[in-house]
Amino acid sequence: MLDGAFLSHVLLWVIGAMTVCAAVTSFIALFSLGRSGYRKD
Repeated sequence: MLDGAFLSHVLLWVIGAMTVCAAVTSFIALFSLGRSGYRKD
């Protein structure tokens, strides 16, 4: 089961998941930084 094709597929999915998480986190961080200038807390 743990052949080269399976391991490369798992590695591709891990890199893809990390990329999606980083993009979502970056978008949320930039959105919150942009909104913080308008708040008057």
